[in-house]
Amino acid sequence: MTRRVRFRGLILALLLGASGSALAHPALWVVKDADTTIYLFGTVHLLPNDVDWHFPALDQALEQSQSLYVEITDDEPAHMTALVMRYGIDPAHPLSGLLTRKENAALDAAAITAGVPGGSAALNVMRPWLAALTLTVAPLLKAGLDPAHGVDKQIKAQMEKAGKPVHGLETAEQQIRFLADMPPAMQLSFLRQTLRDTAKAQAELTALIDAWKNGDTARLAQLENEDMQQYSPRLYRTLIVKRDKAWAGKIATLLKTPGTVFIAVGAAHLAGPDSVQAELKKMDINAARL
Repeated sequence: MTRRVRFRGLILALLLGASGSALAHPALWVVKDADTTIYLFGTVHLLPNDVDWHFPALDQALEQSQSLYVEITDDEPAHMTALVMRYGIDPAHPLSGLLTRKENAALDAAAITAGVPGGSAALNVMRPWLAALTLTVAPLLKAGLDPAHGVDKQIKAQMEKAGKPVHGLETAEQQIRFLADMPPAMQLSFLRQTLRDTAKAQAELTALIDAWKNGDTARLAQLENEDMQQYSPRLYRTLIVKRDKAWAGKIATLLKTPGTVFIAVGAAHLAGPDSVQAELKKMDINAARL
């Protein structure tokens, strides 16, 4: 499996997640002191509606928790569309002028294969990062992976139904800008890798799916973090290290207030040497696997 495929798989996993239909038993941790309990759960954000990912310890943790933290809460469709238009659409610099003739032909073919509405004409007005992400996500949506059935969405709905507050660790704009603020050359590299590796990417996503379902954090770290750290250390620091440090700091603050809290974030952030748990350990805070 090439680094290019793993790089693309990491981008998708961090921003969108993935999963397949089967019984899942993802990883769950707990952080405790004398009067505070905080659960940490790795999620995926695109999920078929026939995946069973609940298990007793998880259901008990959700029931006991008085509040929920997820990555973002301001992801209403109208707001997300406005952000995509602001940071992802650039008709003044069409993709066709940034790509070679061969690459433009590959873009046409990829748009058809992925089932992108509007085809390559719709992609042509996008900035490279958005075109690459669209080509990656469109086939998954076409195959029935629905963001509305994502684990984070389901947990959020469950907690809201129970009348429990839900908070965001970040904003939707922050998350979109993790890609939108990449240098132009890096964005084009992302798009070119997507065009080259479309056929191979499914194998990478399948591996990510299996690792999440099995709670295999070592495999997740290998697939998502190790190659990213070598291939694009700048982006790795932005997407993983800085965010995990910030979230660990938030958890340390939450430990000062009595109560029980449930935190659900992308599984990539709970795996590897720069995980949230690793950052907590630097502060002498232990996260125990349940």
